Amino acid sequence: MTIRKTGYFLACITLVLITVSTLGRAALPLKAGDKELPSLAPMLESVTPAVVNVATEGRIQLQQNPLFADPFFRRFFNVPDQPIERKTQSLGSGVIVDAKRGLVLTNNHVIANAVQITVTLRDGRHLDAEIIGTDPEADVAVIKIPADKLTSLKTADSDQLRVGDFVVAIGNPFGLGQTVTSGIVSALGRSGLGIEGYEDFIQTDASINPGNSGGALVNLNGELIGINTAIFSQNGGNIGIGFAIPINMALDIMEQLLETGEVQRGYLGVYAQDLSPELAEAFGLTRQSGAIVNRVLENSPAEKAGLMTGDIVTKIDGKPVRNSSDVRNQIGLRRIGEKVIFDILRDGKTINIAVEIVAGKEDPGTPSAVNPRLEGMTVGDIKPDHPLYGKMEGVVIAGVQRGSPAWRSGLREGDVITSVNNAPI
Repeated sequence: MTIRKTGYFLACITLVLITVSTLGRAALPLKAGDKELPSLAPMLESVTPAVVNVATEGRIQLQQNPLFADPFFRRFFNVPDQPIERKTQSLGSGVIVDAKRGLVLTNNHVIANAVQITVTLRDGRHLDAEIIGTDPEADVAVIKIPADKLTSLKTADSDQLRVGDFVVAIGNPFGLGQTVTSGIVSALGRSGLGIEGYEDFIQTDASINPGNSGGALVNLNGELIGINTAIFSQNGGNIGIGFAIPINMALDIMEQLLETGEVQRGYLGVYAQDLSPELAEAFGLTRQSGAIVNRVLENSPAEKAGLMTGDIVTKIDGKPVRNSSDVRNQIGLRRIGEKVIFDILRDGKTINIAVEIVAGKEDPGTPSAVNPRLEGMTVGDIKPDHPLYGKMEGVVIAGVQRGSPAWRSGLREGDVITSVNNAPI
């Protein structure tokens, strides 16, 4: 199974006719006593003019055959020393979010390596676009077109979405032209898919196909709630598992790109891992939501603020933390100099710690590189109530995830680690 971004590269197309099935399709809500068939047409009439087709032309450098790395072979076969450039074409989608300024949100992978971008509006106009800024880590890009008689979409608060909400996906699949599909929100906060660096996806069963990248995911009020990005597929076709970037995240990124031309990631110097059932049991918790701090860097803002290894992060600025990805996403989008409040569970008590965001190169919330055999465990300081307190230096294993590399290596809860690779702890 693979994750596929849904930008569409021009190539030979084989059409496969299939019968229409209701499998994975969400039925529209009906009202009791309705005499007329329900329809999304009135809403779509005001929404679709804001969804555009994005066509790009670009150049990529092709890697040479390793055989030709030898100068002798290059001369013998008359192979040029310079890398070979190849022209590329791709098709995707975009959403006008500011009609007065001509601002369009799309995916970074739609316009990556582009030297020319052409936006086609619903009314048939073709407009040249310029890149305002891109954020490859979140797969978001902002482009600009002439602000002449444009229509933009209103946005909703994507934090208020619930599983089961009806949604509509609009885009340009396979370059066929603007297409509308419907479905529901299947899940929220999807991460760990290996799509991009920052993952907090809305999952939907509304059909998203190649060419839909950068298109709109809207609610039944016609409000923009997400930017369609990728699908989960075995063969490249749609199987009812699509992903969209929440509009709140996309707008935060757009604002930074407009202000500075780049996105500066916030940094605290704290690393966390998900709270597994085994770890929750080890800490005496009845719930599984949260993230466990497994490392605090020396002299980092996190250390100076008082965060410690073994702390369980339950909220950031009042927003519940579900897993370590939430920590990474929330910190990574905060502005430099901003202070955030962590709700921490430590020794069975909840405390609040304020930490100031600073600029840094390291990704917050991502586990640091460790010996693979140590993955799947959480450690903490030897507490005063531990029988070995004061008798030796090291860290105590607070929990080990069953089946993890650490578990298979024989490490268990309560073990005390005194050194790693002969280096004292």
